[in-house]
Amino acid sequence: MDIVILISTVVALIIGIGIGFFTGKSSLTKKNQIQIDDANRKSKQIVEDANSKAEALKKEKILQAKEKFLELKSEHEDKIKNRERKIQDTEKRIKDKESKLNEELHLNGKLKLKYEKEIEEYNNKQNILKIKQDEINQIHNKQVQLLEKISGYSADEAKSELIEQLKVEAKSQAQIHIQQVMEEAQLNAKSEAKKIVIQSIQRIGTEQAIENAVSVFNIESDEIKGRIIGREGRNIRALEAATGVEIIVDDTPEAILLSCFDPVRREIARLSLHRLVTDGRIHPARIEEVVAKTTKQIDDEIIEVGKRTAIDLGVHGLHPELIKTVGRMKFRSSYGQNLLQHSREVAHLAGVMAAELGLDAKRAKRAGLLHDIGKVPEQESELPHAILGMNWAEKYGEHPEIVNAIGAHHDEIEMNTLISPIIQVCDGISGARPGARRQLIESYMQRLKDLENVALSFDGVNQAYAIQAGRELRVMVQSEKVDDVRAGQLSLDITDKIQNELTYPGQVKVTVIRETRAVNIAR
Repeated sequence: MDIVILISTVVALIIGIGIGFFTGKSSLTKKNQIQIDDANRKSKQIVEDANSKAEALKKEKILQAKEKFLELKSEHEDKIKNRERKIQDTEKRIKDKESKLNEELHLNGKLKLKYEKEIEEYNNKQNILKIKQDEINQIHNKQVQLLEKISGYSADEAKSELIEQLKVEAKSQAQIHIQQVMEEAQLNAKSEAKKIVIQSIQRIGTEQAIENAVSVFNIESDEIKGRIIGREGRNIRALEAATGVEIIVDDTPEAILLSCFDPVRREIARLSLHRLVTDGRIHPARIEEVVAKTTKQIDDEIIEVGKRTAIDLGVHGLHPELIKTVGRMKFRSSYGQNLLQHSREVAHLAGVMAAELGLDAKRAKRAGLLHDIGKVPEQESELPHAILGMNWAEKYGEHPEIVNAIGAHHDEIEMNTLISPIIQVCDGISGARPGARRQLIESYMQRLKDLENVALSFDGVNQAYAIQAGRELRVMVQSEKVDDVRAGQLSLDITDKIQNELTYPGQVKVTVIRETRAVNIAR
């Protein structure tokens, strides 16, 4: 503030001196004197105003400084309080740790004393044990000397004699053990073989035999029958001559029967009739033309079916003639079982079994697909179908293992590969399963009925069900007539009667179920 006052005073003096300097050169007049007085008065006024403002500014700054001081003082006191509080907390934690540390030191002292005591006891026991061990060694040496004296053998001689006796005994036991292992292995081999066969059957989906020697061709109205017969029967004779199928036109409404043992011919006749009826032009020349085109279409379809089957089964690199042979299986049947479906089934089963046994599953599938190709010859042959199929496979460059499997699946030749018995077993499974062939389904159903009738012939039996394809007979008995003891005896009686009176493959499990129910109704 003093600096401001000083500066204001200096400025006023400079102004006064300046005015005096300029006025001193001329004559001092009254007018100039008045101006000088005004200047002095103004300079004084300026100085006074400056002093006034400086004083006010000084008071304001002093007030601000006091407020700032009070604020800083308050903050400083808060910091000091926080610091003191932290110091107190730290001192408390230190005291707690010191207390805990003292407790641990006290506990460690006790443990140290206990440990030293246990070490001392251990050393004492060890010394006692050493003394006793020395005594035992002395007694043992005396006993050995006594035994040597009594037996006339030294210790080394006795050991040698004992070793020889143990060798003889070990050899005998080893031979017995080996025999037991071999017998167990044979039993397990049969069990594992059955297990693999059953698992393979369960993993393959199958179809029922529905093939026959007659196809039905449906027509819109009976008027078409006359057009198919033709004048004096010339159209139907031309159709039968071109296809080799017997066409039966009778009173069956809106249907014509096509009869032939060869499914290929029946299919050609059916498709040819469909084209002729759709086109409307039915005469001998047209019939021959349509039958020729249909025959070509069926040939193409045979090749396509063979290729698609090979792709589905993952069988690659088949000779074109073998592919055609596989395709022709679609239109062949054996005992009512479709040959292509049978071959696919055998291929799947063979692949599963070969994989379970660690063999080449792809080669087994290939052999399973081709095992019955001898059943679809284009020309009749006197050779058995297994030998004919083997010759074809060999001719078209199939692997020797596959050739042997095809020829040996009916024991026509000797088996010399591991795949051959697999193909034979799978062929038997596919052909002998219930529902595969018409000639077996009746006997299968009768066998199930006989099983149920045997159980129903006993007193107290309420219901009986043959399940698991005839492998299990589940018998429900009346709880008021059959007690628990009688239920066990009834199971044995039914089993004995089945064994003595029925013929069945494998084994039949008889399960007798007895239950008591208490029923009340809340109304």
